[in-house]
Amino acid sequence: MPQKVIGLIGGMSWESSAEYYRIINERVRDRLGGLRSARCLMWSFDFAEIEALQHAGRWDDATALMIEAAQRLERGGADFLLICTNTMHRMADSVQAAITLPLLHIADPTAERIRAAGLRRVGLLGTAFTMEQDFYKGRLSDRHGLEVLIPGDEDRALVHRVIYEELVQGRVEAASREAYREVIARLVERGAEAVILGCTEIMLLVQPEDSPVPLFDTTAIHAEAAVERALADL
Repeated sequence: MPQKVIGLIGGMSWESSAEYYRIINERVRDRLGGLRSARCLMWSFDFAEIEALQHAGRWDDATALMIEAAQRLERGGADFLLICTNTMHRMADSVQAAITLPLLHIADPTAERIRAAGLRRVGLLGTAFTMEQDFYKGRLSDRHGLEVLIPGDEDRALVHRVIYEELVQGRVEAASREAYREVIARLVERGAEAVILGCTEIMLLVQPEDSPVPLFDTTAIHAEAAVERALADL
């Protein structure tokens, strides 16, 4: 059996989508050796269009675009799909309902890694949408039994601002890394046993040495789970 074809809905932002592509291909090469690489398709958005819809609260319009992208990948021959961003899992159920392919939800392999490590109470960093709305933390708690802590108001605003004003624009600032360290420290003071990097760009800024507790990088975890599924029948 050949590898399954991974369908990637990317471009939100391309900075993190490039990491998905790199990690997926590196892991396939690690597993299969030689010149082997992943069989994959990517639909990449113009992120300015998506960002405008997000901040205008036009989630129905954003959902329509995500469904169109998923259907393009299905027609193109993908065997399963990934949404290469945490925030746009807000419409994951609608996307799944509109296609016949399975959608590998980013929160599920992340929660499985956390549970496997024997941890239960986790801090969550991400966009304001991910931290404040229930589509993500609700899945972590309802499906996986995790207790999810989010930063306070000022910290959430800071985390969100750095994502949109810096990270998605390719800027990695030392001052912002220090600010994130402080946000993480405050989550740990409240009892977080680990911290989820719940925005696919945060891994560009924060490394394990920036946290006194384990970090769970959703970008790497999601990409690695995709490789596991793609190679499952080999």
